[in-house]
Amino acid sequence: MIGVRSRRPRGAGMGLSHLPLWLCGLLIVGLPTLLAMFAPILIRRQIGFAALRTNNEVAGFKFATVGVLYAVLLAFAVVVVWERFSEAERKVAQEAAALAVLYRLSDGLEAGSRSALRTNLTRYIRATIEDDWPAMERDRTSPEARHALDGIYAAALATTPGDPRSEVILAEILNQLDHVTEARRDRLIMASGSVPTLLWLVLASGALLTIGFTFFFATENLRVQTIMTGMLSILIFSGLLVIVAIDHPFAGSVRVEPEALGRVLESFGRGS
Repeated sequence: MIGVRSRRPRGAGMGLSHLPLWLCGLLIVGLPTLLAMFAPILIRRQIGFAALRTNNEVAGFKFATVGVLYAVLLAFAVVVVWERFSEAERKVAQEAAALAVLYRLSDGLEAGSRSALRTNLTRYIRATIEDDWPAMERDRTSPEARHALDGIYAAALATTPGDPRSEVILAEILNQLDHVTEARRDRLIMASGSVPTLLWLVLASGALLTIGFTFFFATENLRVQTIMTGMLSILIFSGLLVIVAIDHPFAGSVRVEPEALGRVLESFGRGS
């Protein structure tokens, strides 16, 4: 078996996704929002209320266009990473289900083959939980888990069917083993994230341009304008926070845990 290693460059959110969620929120939402709320005050002092007010009508039409375009882009990115995160959860569940089926199918093998297959199944799940998951946080693969998967294949292929019933069972074992391999391969690919660096640049620059556009409007009540700018900033940067938090589904504070695999391992111990 050959380990899968993504060669795609890491997205800009890879480093931030490893931070605690509160710190990530402070850096992505809190700090930019404070700066955005301070900017209208500074610009008002530099340009003046009268000069800014003359831009309100024309700038309003342009801001509506800019706002809609960025809202569509941001919503698209959020939907993509959320679907990717949900798919990662499904792949882990599928992998766990296939492993449970393999354990049950081993009942149809002779004693020596059954013991070898179950031993390697247990070894694989433990290696996946203890080694593969920490490796995926670093966008790596675990040699231990790969070798354990090789052991399952070796145990299955070493089985010699003695009758037609055993042949059918062995064929299904190999089929379920293919499902395990496919689910693991997809899991390793998903661990590297789904938002490329170029899209991160567009999202970040779009957020700055959209919020920066509001600095050149002028309302009589500067405090109200500052509050509105802060609310818009929170909304936009919260969307970016969601993308950063779940872009790498096996890393960070919000991630897919190997609970399904752990439950399968517990069922092995109970013999059910």
